[in-house]
Amino acid sequence: MRLRHQTTAMALALMALGAPGWADIQAAKAFLDAEIKDQSVLDRAGQEAELQWFIDAAKPFAGMEIKVVSETIGTHEYESKVLAPAFEAITGIKVTHDLIGEGDVVEKLQTQMQSGENIYDAYINDSDLIGTHWRYQQARNLTDWMAGEGAAVTNPGLDLADFIGTSFTTGPDGKLYQLPDQQFANLYWFRYDWFNDQKTKDDFKAKYGYDLGVPVNWSAYEDIAEFFTGRDMSYMGGPKSVWGNMDYGKKDPSLGWRYTDAWMSMAGMGDKGEPNGLPVDEWGIRVNENSQPVGSCVARGGATNDAAAVYAVTKAIEWLQKYTPPEAQGMTFGEAGPVPAQGAIAQQMFWYTAFTAASVVEGTPVMNADGTPKWRMAPSPHGAYWSEGTKIGYQDAGSWTLMKSTPVDRAQAAWLYAQFVTSKTVDVKKSHVGLTFIRESTIQHQSFTDRAPKLGGLVEFYRSPARVQWSPTGTNIPDYPKLAQLWWQNIGDAMSGAKTPQEALDSLCAEQEKVLIRLEKSGVQGDLGPKMNEEQDPKVWLDAPGAPVAKLDNEKPKGETIAYDELIKSWKN
Repeated sequence: MRLRHQTTAMALALMALGAPGWADIQAAKAFLDAEIKDQSVLDRAGQEAELQWFIDAAKPFAGMEIKVVSETIGTHEYESKVLAPAFEAITGIKVTHDLIGEGDVVEKLQTQMQSGENIYDAYINDSDLIGTHWRYQQARNLTDWMAGEGAAVTNPGLDLADFIGTSFTTGPDGKLYQLPDQQFANLYWFRYDWFNDQKTKDDFKAKYGYDLGVPVNWSAYEDIAEFFTGRDMSYMGGPKSVWGNMDYGKKDPSLGWRYTDAWMSMAGMGDKGEPNGLPVDEWGIRVNENSQPVGSCVARGGATNDAAAVYAVTKAIEWLQKYTPPEAQGMTFGEAGPVPAQGAIAQQMFWYTAFTAASVVEGTPVMNADGTPKWRMAPSPHGAYWSEGTKIGYQDAGSWTLMKSTPVDRAQAAWLYAQFVTSKTVDVKKSHVGLTFIRESTIQHQSFTDRAPKLGGLVEFYRSPARVQWSPTGTNIPDYPKLAQLWWQNIGDAMSGAKTPQEALDSLCAEQEKVLIRLEKSGVQGDLGPKMNEEQDPKVWLDAPGAPVAKLDNEKPKGETIAYDELIKSWKN
């Protein structure tokens, strides 16, 4: 499939270069014929009308060369290799769409913020930076942009209401700062075939006293991890010894995402609220009624080092050491991601749906001969400190961001490209390639109803009411680049055994507060910046309602599971 996409892209680029007298609409029609066909929520007339709008709006920028950047995932590879050349052929605007590591994207963005130099004309960066963009005001807020300097280049068919992630990219001021380009959730992954095998079910119930199924709480996840680790599944065609958990533990920036991507809220750290806990979020940072950060440690009302946070880190390390392939301790996010598809993993709680495409490849040990998967995905279980209404999972929302340091005309041209790759004309096809949904209309498209049985629950999840509990980092975080690096460094000390989880989290919250205090003293974020609480006896905060919380007497209640098929049925009802 990828080779065909590249061939189409090359043909379109050559067409644009080799036939300067050919009308742009002909290039558009060639693109629709070769690439889109009926994989769009718009009919052919609607597709042509939308592309005609892009042709007309782009005329002032014909011949301009712009540069944009994103992390390297399948969705963005498709944009860079297929959609960027098509956009050039249709509009005359040449786009260099660079693909680099996620940490490098943040570094480039941070450099542009600090220097004012226009490194890229637009960024696809995670909406985790929404608190940063809102406070520093160095990103154009798109609400005002679309009504002002960007009005002439804003697609009348953009349909913001159709995007499922705009709540993640909207600041407390009600302004939209980023446009979602791709989204993927962090869910529970498991071997559906093993879980439904009668011998396996009987053996589990005999040992633990309840039914094997999708774990509702961490107690059940732990029991299932223990049960499968070392189990001989060769009688079902599996390995002679399998593992009950998969994760990663290398001291690397991706280790920080492992925790800030909602692991703490899954355990029950933080307050209730959607899309993020308030006043204490899943990073443990508390804000006041004006959304100003006031603390991270328990002594200032934060929860980064409270009992729920310690429990979260302790369990992750324990499961990594007991129930996971030993080599996982030295792996990064990218290295660990493909491992479940190799056929020896029974379940994984921290699994990104971005790996779906790689997990449905024909011929792998986790695929049936008829093209359906042997695995399924489901909502993640929650920890002992969790209560209804608390965030229970993370959703990545890579989103288009226009910096104020980018000249207006270049930002306008980049905005056209951003809208093209998220347009209703192309979004269904792009979603079939990358499986990273951003539009409700795409999720509901008939082609995904048809494909759903081969995607292991992905479509069912995105059509379910459950998806609203999965969200990115929110607006409590005033400087994502500065704070995020503290996580992997400090958590890495706990993973390596250099510090206990409590010691590592005490250090982490103290270092987070140093950053918050510096921001407060500098005044660079004005009235939106931190306004730190005075330290108090931690008991004052622990005795108050909500986060932070004191240690529970019992951190392992009875395991609870639900049959996957019953779960899906409840969503549909």
